[in-house]
Amino acid sequence: MSELVEIVDSLENKVSKLLHKMELLNKANAKLKNQVAELEEQNRALKEVIAEWEERYESLKMASSMLGGNTNKTEAKLKINTLIRELDQCIAHLAE
Repeated sequence: MSELVEIVDSLENKVSKLLHKMELLNKANAKLKNQVAELEEQNRALKEVIAEWEERYESLKMASSMLGGNTNKTEAKLKINTLIRELDQCIAHLAE
């Protein structure tokens, strides 16, 4: 009978330890999930900043080529032609 009591006590201790470990792991998991969410938000914000700087770079590159820089003259002409075509399309849609 005492062996049975010892086995039950041992099982209770093991279950208690497992429940404690599970609680700790759940807390650690929640903390990690929060960190992941924060890092994803930082990543999204950094991607927006990168996109903004890329847009600024392209604008500066275009302005530089329009100001007479020898590089990218063809690119500037193509961009101007594209803008003119887009304007023509807008005018055509307004005329309809």
